[in-house]
Amino acid sequence: METRAVVATAFGGPEVLAVVDVPVRQPGPGEVVVAVRAIGVNPGDWWAYSGRLGSDPSTLPLRLGLEAAGVVVATGGEVTGPAGPVSVGDEVIACRVDGAYAGTLVVPAEAVVPKPPTLSFTEAAALLVSGTTAFHALMATGVEPGNIVVVHGASGGVGLMAVQLAVASGARVIGTAGEGHHAALRELGAEPVTYGPGLADRLRRLAPDRVDAVVDAVGTDEAIDASLPLVRHPRQVATLAGFGRGRAAGIQLLGRVPGADPGTAVRAAARLDVARRAAVGELVVRVARCYSLEDAAAAHRESAAGHPGGKLVLVP
Repeated sequence: METRAVVATAFGGPEVLAVVDVPVRQPGPGEVVVAVRAIGVNPGDWWAYSGRLGSDPSTLPLRLGLEAAGVVVATGGEVTGPAGPVSVGDEVIACRVDGAYAGTLVVPAEAVVPKPPTLSFTEAAALLVSGTTAFHALMATGVEPGNIVVVHGASGGVGLMAVQLAVASGARVIGTAGEGHHAALRELGAEPVTYGPGLADRLRRLAPDRVDAVVDAVGTDEAIDASLPLVRHPRQVATLAGFGRGRAAGIQLLGRVPGADPGTAVRAAARLDVARRAAVGELVVRVARCYSLEDAAAAHRESAAGHPGGKLVLVP
């Protein structure tokens, strides 16, 4: 049996992506086979072949993708996931996995959690990487009820989740985004601010006395430089993308790069809570656009350009 999968054939830009046929092996003990219905696109997907995370030629061709939603079609015997037994026919989200850009996946049962029945497959595929990353960022910065939290890149996949989780925790949330996304952020309970020249002054006007935590989901020098004067200590700022500037500034680096905190255990443990919140409507997933596997390069170009207004999703 074979399935279509997206691979990076070299290191470089999205032009190195190709759709190829790859074998699908039988599941071993503790594994499940998932017929994929939708796949979440994340910055880490295009970082993987950009050279940002290394360029070892022995890893090529490189399978891509960290999360997908679909239906279990086979299991390696009796298997159990984080929520309990997993059976053929279960609708699930697989996260965090390797090679999710495919029509069929063989993954550890530990990687799958039940898909919230209130979410479509495309929404479910866009939920867990962003949701658990946002959860990790808020935990790392110690967000508590009554805090004032700034979220940079508040209209992106992680930013939208961070806004909603922080609001649900009882924090006051200020989110930076383009003006076209301000109305959506207000609906979620955030106070939107336009990024660009004068950002630090605009933030200071909204929070003249203090800011308790900053989550930087964009990684620009502007976001980090505007944040540092607002907090008492650089460790109250966490970046998910601005690793060079962030390292120099002494802020927290979160993610899978050298010297950063990957939060592996925290993010894995948060999956069920994030899914539960989405199931009852406490977390809204905004899917900006869907692409086919053949159009993965176009999805990556849009992701790298920023400001899609939500998550991008691939549909096999």
